[in-house]
Amino acid sequence: MKPLRFLLFLYLATTCFAQAADIIVRDAASLRAALRGLKPGRTLKISPGEYPGGHSVSGIERLTIEALDPKQAPVFKGGKTGFHFSRCPQLTLRHLRISGQSVNGLNLDDGGDLAHPVTGITLDHIEVSDIGPTDNHDAIKCSGLDQATIRDCIISGWGGQGIDFVGCHRSLITGCRLIGKEGFSASAGIQLKGGTSDIIVEKCHFTNAGERPINLGGSTGLPYFRPQGARHEAARLIVRNNTIEGSPCAAAFVGVDGAEFVSNTVRYPGKWIFRILQETQLPGFAPCRNVLIKDNRITFRRSQVQTDINIGGGTAPETFRFENNHWLAEDKPQASKPRLPVAEKVGVYGQVSGGAK
Repeated sequence: MKPLRFLLFLYLATTCFAQAADIIVRDAASLRAALRGLKPGRTLKISPGEYPGGHSVSGIERLTIEALDPKQAPVFKGGKTGFHFSRCPQLTLRHLRISGQSVNGLNLDDGGDLAHPVTGITLDHIEVSDIGPTDNHDAIKCSGLDQATIRDCIISGWGGQGIDFVGCHRSLITGCRLIGKEGFSASAGIQLKGGTSDIIVEKCHFTNAGERPINLGGSTGLPYFRPQGARHEAARLIVRNNTIEGSPCAAAFVGVDGAEFVSNTVRYPGKWIFRILQETQLPGFAPCRNVLIKDNRITFRRSQVQTDINIGGGTAPETFRFENNHWLAEDKPQASKPRLPVAEKVGVYGQVSGGAK
């Protein structure tokens, strides 16, 4: 075959394969039919409109579900869970809206196979809203995922956690917005627990995002840890370049063994600035320890924050490090210097900086 004809043949073959792999969904009936007939590697493109929630997909690899028109995202409303994906490696969800579920908006898990995480899931420009509205009902629940990416998502109104990681590893949450709403109980914005490790949370914006906007650790029953036998709720977490506004505290460190909270902007926490806690008290578990808090801009009001760091029993606050943070008690600048469990290295107190407005 001549080179030009071969290139033409290759182009046509590739184009036909791509078209064959794409399924256009235009209504609820075609959505149900497409989900029943799923094959690995397929792409579902969903037309604008409203669709019911309550869908479940299991054991399909390299699946993509996305809006046909990214500017008009389809809306999946109601049901107990919008979508539940179990053991679906290399799953991509893009430009979708999920709203009004009573249990979880999205549930992504390893099917209970705790020793074999699901790899390569990507959530991109997903909006999840009005989940619960009370009790432990999450907007995005992730269990047993590895190398996941949650990018540029918007979450507003949830009962439990906005994003809940249980035993997830080597993953990234970036560019997301989490917004609390009246009438939703919202215990945490992002929670990282159950043996979770090596997670980066960056460039996110939290607005009144629950009791603990970022919960580094938590409390997990032993049967749910991934890997089994882990003796920390979380380890090696990085929280950087985020903005955290409102809520009773900016972040809680709860049974975490190693974390960095760096270059964040904190504005007006309502009761404490940080919390150091130990909720999993079983023998052999590491105490909450080895946390670096550095280069943050923290603005608060002394009329609200009287205990700067809430320290619970069973923790190791002496292992925390504070470096070069800028602290401003806006209503009482002369009282800006916080009471910390250890001396801070090169802290700045009572001065208005670029990150404190």
